[in-house]
Amino acid sequence: MNKKAPHKTGMARLWELAYHKKILIICSCVLSVISVAVSFTPFITVYYIIRELVTHFANRTTLDAAYMVRLGWLACGGAAAAIVLNFFALICSHVAAFTTLYKLKLDFTRHIASLPLGFHTENSTGKLRKIVDENIEKLEGFIAHQLPDLVGSLVMPVFTLVILFLFDWRLGLASLFPIAAAYLIQAAAFGQEHSKLFMEKYQSALEDMNNAAVEYVRGISVVKAFKQTIFSFRRFHDTIKNYGVFVKNYTLGFETPMVLFMLVINSVYLFLIPVIILLAGGTDDYARFALAAVFYLIFSLSLTAPFTKLMYVSQLGMQIADGIERMDRILDVPPLPETSTPKREEGYSVAFENVTFTYNGENEAVALSDVSFTAEQGGITALVGPSGSGKSTLAHLIPRFYDVAEGAVKIGGIDIREMSNEYLMSIVSFVFQDVFLFKQSIADNILIGNKNASRDDVVRAAKAAQCHDFIEKLPQGYDTVIGAGNIHLSGGERQRIVIARAILKDAPIIVLDEATAFADPENEQKIQLAFEKLMSDKTVIIIAHRLSTVRGADKIIVIDEGRLTEEGRHGELLTAGGRYSRMWEQYTSALDWTLAREEEAHVY
Repeated sequence: MNKKAPHKTGMARLWELAYHKKILIICSCVLSVISVAVSFTPFITVYYIIRELVTHFANRTTLDAAYMVRLGWLACGGAAAAIVLNFFALICSHVAAFTTLYKLKLDFTRHIASLPLGFHTENSTGKLRKIVDENIEKLEGFIAHQLPDLVGSLVMPVFTLVILFLFDWRLGLASLFPIAAAYLIQAAAFGQEHSKLFMEKYQSALEDMNNAAVEYVRGISVVKAFKQTIFSFRRFHDTIKNYGVFVKNYTLGFETPMVLFMLVINSVYLFLIPVIILLAGGTDDYARFALAAVFYLIFSLSLTAPFTKLMYVSQLGMQIADGIERMDRILDVPPLPETSTPKREEGYSVAFENVTFTYNGENEAVALSDVSFTAEQGGITALVGPSGSGKSTLAHLIPRFYDVAEGAVKIGGIDIREMSNEYLMSIVSFVFQDVFLFKQSIADNILIGNKNASRDDVVRAAKAAQCHDFIEKLPQGYDTVIGAGNIHLSGGERQRIVIARAILKDAPIIVLDEATAFADPENEQKIQLAFEKLMSDKTVIIIAHRLSTVRGADKIIVIDEGRLTEEGRHGELLTAGGRYSRMWEQYTSALDWTLAREEEAHVY
């Protein structure tokens, strides 16, 4: 497989992204250049109007009034034409920007959806949200506004130089000197590497604040329950404070160069006046020289805006470029490789063959070591063990959220790496311990399991998952939007809706990560009965923390520190007196535990 060519960086990458709609972008840039060129018309016409006035000042009867009126209309027309051309340039750039933004967001979200689960556990929600909502969003502003401005600002100095040297090269050179000095000041202050390093730190500081903010909002109930404030939520407070100190120190570090730049660029006329005085004594044509002097003094006042805009557009482009570079780092993360010749299994038994797995490469501790077992089709296989033993890791390997380091995971005798990811996900239904429901109707949340299912199918799945009764009591029943109108569900209710989603999918392989964790004893029994009826001939793998839920399993796999230590049925494992037997003893002892006053506890 050929290696993916590295992305361009900086302004070259921004231009590459903008060039997606090249016809519109080219039209926008051309119109912007013409707009800039036309915008100089009023200055040139003013020069000729002043020349006409100076030439015929002694005898005003010789003034060509019609000629001056034409020049006046030309000045007005030039100003109006510049505005209209710039307007159409912005229309083209906005259409290109919105199209590019849509495509880029779609491509980015599709890409992160194709990445393995390991990527999402290593990269925070705040970081990815910032890239989608801010970094990519800023690109729209760059293409829509800054790109035409940048092209216009780059071309404007060229036209400016032409005009500066058109009427009197000496005064033009005097006008050019402070402009060059101002940019030398900026170049010395904003070194390229220095500015790039700042942008990297700046974007990292913003990401840290986003991550801390998301964590703070998610944990707000804990903060309020313990009567804490934002200042006691140390990470969030520290990231805000560090960001403020960093930006403040950086800004103050450029206080002198920025003041000098603005002073020089706004004082071009101060450089012109001494030169005008020196040259006036040696001129032969005072009228012509006076005309040129007045023109340059007027024209110098208009030089500030384009050159200042060029500086700000360049700095903003640098900031956006760094954000896009961070997006590219995510786009460069390869999804799990897919075979070019996908295979399909003949059965749905799940076999782990000498599986070894580490999360972050060879230097990390081994999460699973040489694990081998088979979950038979039509049977229930339970994975038990202490927290952190590797149960969930085993379950995550079945739908290929990660690839194994050694060995193989097989379905129906076929290595899952030889199946297409789309097909693999269609035959595996996964109910996570952490429940997530979309802010949509309950029916839509259940329909995620099978978009082609009917309303009757949704109701049947809900009844099987023991959630039909409480759904019917909601204001709009199955059309009730979760989270809207102060409608909230308990943890057990949310869990059962997710189970209904899995039932509706009707996949031949079902992985339940403590699917009854939030159910009360009555509903837990009902859910177990529903699964017994609906999962015949299916491969069922249950991750269990409460051992009472797996007593009836066809096979219990005991995992400890990433290794398979025992395998068998409930009674067999109790008789063996191993790790499972000790876990069962601890579990039953915990069931007998009750609260008691200190003096009562001493009695026992």
